[in-house]
Amino acid sequence: MDRERQVFTVDLLERYATKGRGVITAMAAGNDVIVLGTSKGWVIRHDFGVGDSYDIDLCAGRPGEQSIHRVFVDPGGSHCIATVVGAGGAETYYTHAKWSKPRLLGRLKGLVVNAVAWNRQQITEASTKEVILGTDNGQLYEIAVDEKDKREKYIKFLYELKELPQAFMGLQMETASLENGTRYYVMAVTPTRLYSFTGIGLLETVFASYLDRAVHFMELPGEVPNSELHFFIKQRRTTHFAWLSGAGIYYGGLNFGAQHSCPNGDENFVENKALLDYSKLSKGSEVVKPTSMAVSEFHFLLLIGNKVKVVNRISEHIIEELHFDLTSESASRSGIIGLCSDATAGLFYAYDQNSVFQVSVNDEDRDMWKVYLDMKEYAAALANCRDSFHRDQVYLVQADAAFSSRDFERAASFYAKITYILSFEEVALKFISAGEQDALRTFLLHRLDNLTKDDKCQITMISTWATELYLDKINRLLLEEDSTVENHGVEYQSIIQEFCAFLSDSKDVLDEATTMKLLESYGRVEELVYFAGLKEQHEIVIHHYLQQGETKKALELLQKPAVPIDLQYKFAPDLIALDAYETVESWMGTKNLNPRKLIPAMMRYSSEPHAKNETHEVIKYLEFCVHRLYNEDPGIHNLLLSLYAKQEDDSSLLRFLQCKFGKGRDNVPDFFYDPKYALRLCLKEKRMRACVHIYSMMSMHEEAVALALQVDPELAMAEADKVEDDEDLRKKLWMMVAKHVIGQEKGTKRENIRKAIAFLKETDGLLKIEDILPFFPDFALIDDFKEAICSSLEDYNKQIEELKQEMNDATHGADNIRKDINALAQRYAVIDKDEDCGVCRRKILNVGGDYRISRGYTSVGPIAPFYVFPCGHAFHSECLIAHVTRCTTESLAECILDLQKQLTLLGDGTRKDLNGSMAEDSVSSTTNADKLRSQLDDAVAGECPYCGELMIREISLPFILAEESQEVDSWTIKPTNNLLNLRSISLPS
Repeated sequence: MDRERQVFTVDLLERYATKGRGVITAMAAGNDVIVLGTSKGWVIRHDFGVGDSYDIDLCAGRPGEQSIHRVFVDPGGSHCIATVVGAGGAETYYTHAKWSKPRLLGRLKGLVVNAVAWNRQQITEASTKEVILGTDNGQLYEIAVDEKDKREKYIKFLYELKELPQAFMGLQMETASLENGTRYYVMAVTPTRLYSFTGIGLLETVFASYLDRAVHFMELPGEVPNSELHFFIKQRRTTHFAWLSGAGIYYGGLNFGAQHSCPNGDENFVENKALLDYSKLSKGSEVVKPTSMAVSEFHFLLLIGNKVKVVNRISEHIIEELHFDLTSESASRSGIIGLCSDATAGLFYAYDQNSVFQVSVNDEDRDMWKVYLDMKEYAAALANCRDSFHRDQVYLVQADAAFSSRDFERAASFYAKITYILSFEEVALKFISAGEQDALRTFLLHRLDNLTKDDKCQITMISTWATELYLDKINRLLLEEDSTVENHGVEYQSIIQEFCAFLSDSKDVLDEATTMKLLESYGRVEELVYFAGLKEQHEIVIHHYLQQGETKKALELLQKPAVPIDLQYKFAPDLIALDAYETVESWMGTKNLNPRKLIPAMMRYSSEPHAKNETHEVIKYLEFCVHRLYNEDPGIHNLLLSLYAKQEDDSSLLRFLQCKFGKGRDNVPDFFYDPKYALRLCLKEKRMRACVHIYSMMSMHEEAVALALQVDPELAMAEADKVEDDEDLRKKLWMMVAKHVIGQEKGTKRENIRKAIAFLKETDGLLKIEDILPFFPDFALIDDFKEAICSSLEDYNKQIEELKQEMNDATHGADNIRKDINALAQRYAVIDKDEDCGVCRRKILNVGGDYRISRGYTSVGPIAPFYVFPCGHAFHSECLIAHVTRCTTESLAECILDLQKQLTLLGDGTRKDLNGSMAEDSVSSTTNADKLRSQLDDAVAGECPYCGELMIREISLPFILAEESQEVDSWTIKPTNNLLNLRSISLPS
């Protein structure tokens, strides 16, 4: 086999490892440390981790030839135990990696130690903790040594074989910490037996318990050159063991988590026990037994002669043979003496008398999947596969085996897991050729599970194919005649549920149009509706519910937030026709529903005949919209009005007409229905009281009263009394009522007159007897109206007296006003000679050439015209006009300027007329000038500009006007670079 492909390789580590201290007789290894025992009593230690080595003479001072019988090293490579055998007997020594001299274990003098079991879980570099020693006389001892004490802490006797005294050849120990103490498991071998000891507590206690009970052992008789026991350690825990016995290699797994109690109290931790017969190791009839053994995770290394045969522990087949580069001297003498392993470093060693060889492991588990696959242990094979190609081969073998045994469903699940070595089409054709549609469907479904999201196209195609296979399966179940009805029903329902689950899982990858077409072609209406619901094709689902008469389901679906609100309007006619109560309840519970769009459905429902005592659901919903939702849509109000009008009882109609739904809100009418439509409707349905109310509401009071008189005179009186702001109209309406009342009376004359006079009292004085006299017949006697006429005349007298009193009061008031006017003409104001003008701040009474007489005013002497206000402020007329013009509104300013212009023109014309002796025209011009001057006075001097409304308006004016923006900008200080060039000027102090 190619060296690069070999699992185990051999390399020469040291050719002359004993350094002339004799030949190698024993060897042990741990943690990259090997310890050699020589024939001259030397122990040679090689520490490859630190690159150091030294030797210790254990025979110093002892007479005769001495030889190292066995050496033992702990897994950490710190503690070493060696037994020396010579003419003086046997002695056992302990040495530490830090010591230069060994320590004799005196209590073991004369005992040959063949085996040592280290407590791997507890041992440290400084202390061995408890160690078990096995001797050649069948005894077990416990020993513990601390490095700092330079001597053993104790040596205790544990156990002795009495039934069949044999030498202990191998020892292994495993511990576990429990809540109630430490559990020990010790395995020991002799040439023919394997013993198991277990218990909780101290080691001494565990072995003492076997004084009262039998020891559990396995006996395999036969001769073997050397009986050995090996544990394989993985992650600080033993996984399996192997015993090199005379009958073969006895091996198995160790499960220390098991709690299988045995009747004798022992705990059996061994699982999957087996015996490898030595005959499998030889090609011929002669059986050759190994002289030494080592154990790896999956293999046994067996030393047979001068070569090592590597046997796979699972298949028990030899996979490799290792050969050593021996010197001619070693080959001619003893050859390879033995094997040992370094569990910590994962290395194996072989040694002859002079040399040490290293056996390395290279990717030991790389072909284990094949081994398990050949043994048909598929789960283990898959667990040891490293890539998809290996897994495909395992799946293929499983699939082919299941297919051959006609277990097509199982074969389909395995074929679906194959990725590379078998194409999708090949597998599909296998099932199609076999006519196994169910297995094909299973294959497709499993294949879908193994595809990634990136394979969108393939997922869609396979899902569609699976859909068709499901439909085909359903149809086949329906057509089967030989199956019992009961079984048919169970299988049929099961496949339906499975198909619905598949549609739910695949709704995002299935093509909607193709899938729905398939479902329709197979006549699967229920599944079509189900899939439509998954794809949110709500219209199809609702249509199906309506066809089945399942109104509640349709309404529940419409209530879901994901369903478009437009479907409410689309299906409203059908829903309300099927179940009006549930539909209206659903509408009232739906938010954001526009009632106007439901009007066609409500009108269709209202047009159908209904029982008299049946609740009108549309009226209920419209009342909900109007009173609870405060709907203002005229269409809604008109529809509700029309439904009220068609009822036999008009009370609901009258209440609705009297409600003012928009009262108290700005820019909103009191009612939202169309009054003209309401009037036509009420007239058509002969709802006269409602018509009277509508006429009145439309301010058509004459029509209202006229119609009310046909219904109820009392209603007519109430309508006539509603007019309050138009006295003439009110009187006219009462006249209509009076005419009707008088004309309707059928009693005696005096009784009619008495009722007419009583009617006059109801008008509260609005009508007089003379107003209603024309309504009586011409032949009525005046004496019958005597009392009413006298009463009317008395009222007129009272009114005349009241009028006279009012005229006297008005005359007296006019006289007082006339006196006030005369007194006002004599009023005057005193002005101080130093009084300033409120605008220009110059003296009011100052005489100078700077003042120009205001246009339109006549100067009295040299003093300029001026105004004086009651508040004390005084202004030159020219200053006041300019100030008011500037501060008042634009229209008033234009009016003032226009009056000034007219006064100026009239002033010039008057002077010209006076010079031309045209007196009459002069008088006329002067009169016009006075009128204009009076108008100008009213415009500019109606109130003091500083104390009146003009000053109040000025508060809101800005300090800087818009037209002054340029002036403001001219005063803005702008930064300039010239400032940088200014020189500092020192001012004199």
